Amino acid sequence: MQFTFATASKILFATGAAQRIPELAKDLGSRPCLVTGGNPERAQWLVDGLTQTLCAPLVVPVSGEPDTESAARAAEMARQAGCDVVIGLGGGSVMDTAKVVAALITNTDDIYEYLEVVGRGKPLTQRPVPLITAPTTSGTGSEVTANGVLLSREHGVKVSLRSTDMIADVAVIDPQLAASMPPHVTAATGMDALTQLMEAFVTPLSTPMTDALCREGLMRAATALPLAYEDGEDMSAREDMALAALLSGICLANAKLGAVHGFAAPIGGKSHAPHGAVCASLLPHVMEANLRALRERDPDSPSLHAYREIAVMLTADVACDAEDGAAWVRELCEDMSIPTLGELGVESADFGELADQAAKASSMKGNPVELTREELIAILEAAY
Repeated sequence: MQFTFATASKILFATGAAQRIPELAKDLGSRPCLVTGGNPERAQWLVDGLTQTLCAPLVVPVSGEPDTESAARAAEMARQAGCDVVIGLGGGSVMDTAKVVAALITNTDDIYEYLEVVGRGKPLTQRPVPLITAPTTSGTGSEVTANGVLLSREHGVKVSLRSTDMIADVAVIDPQLAASMPPHVTAATGMDALTQLMEAFVTPLSTPMTDALCREGLMRAATALPLAYEDGEDMSAREDMALAALLSGICLANAKLGAVHGFAAPIGGKSHAPHGAVCASLLPHVMEANLRALRERDPDSPSLHAYREIAVMLTADVACDAEDGAAWVRELCEDMSIPTLGELGVESADFGELADQAAKASSMKGNPVELTREELIAILEAAY
């Protein structure tokens, strides 16, 4: 047995914990950069708190999917302003941008020097400035992951800037911040967390530590996600989903993902569809394809046993088989009105290209079985 494990230096999980961000930032720096969503007025409470505790922050709003150009520009602004601590308050896009900004303040080469796939993938030579992450959704787990995902508009694909040094110094998880999410966002982000937990559990690169966290997250999400979707003010369900998302981020950072996320990057780059919705529309079909391929080509794979364990956790039926888990996920998607790939703007004419791009994606390396091009296209057709 041999593995490594890394996560945030400090995780603060509590309702109301976000109010402590200014004092946490004061311990890490003196000139804050605050990365927020597209409506920074919603973060005015934090701007006021930082101003009173440190000084007025440089505010960087992120609208929609962040791209390489906007992230590099934000980092240059933060560098020129002398920012020495970065705070990301928002969803996955906001926190990914905050991680990249923190890294590029001290690593000053062109952003493409560091990017995977479309760049040189050069390692960071300087440690990023301290980073605090605070998610306002319960899905991506970006608050504790080691990469920032950006759209390269020039190449039409989402890519990562990745380093374990980019994991947040402090992750602040306040379930109350997610209480205002509308049902469709709750569904999409929650399915992203469920996908990440599942893919990190069935990958051959899982470890005993990630397995334990995946089990905890899967059992909580199976019960809490439908409840949070039906009643956004159910704080017990919100708390469980916040924890499930956190655990999913820890697990994906230390294991690997799989075919769902292998597809998500090229689909997101081409259609600009929300990441969580793409993952949700693909998940049951990827599960079914993996199960068929494993039974045909690797019937003794430990991943088959992992899929059956997932099914038991989702259905609470110890007599079920692995395929029952996929059926449960499919039914949940229907109950939460998850859109199809076609409804998300994916074009069937692009299936061949998307399959080819997905096969090369870094996330695909964690899939429990190598899928053929025909199998990848069949997944897209089923999700369409």
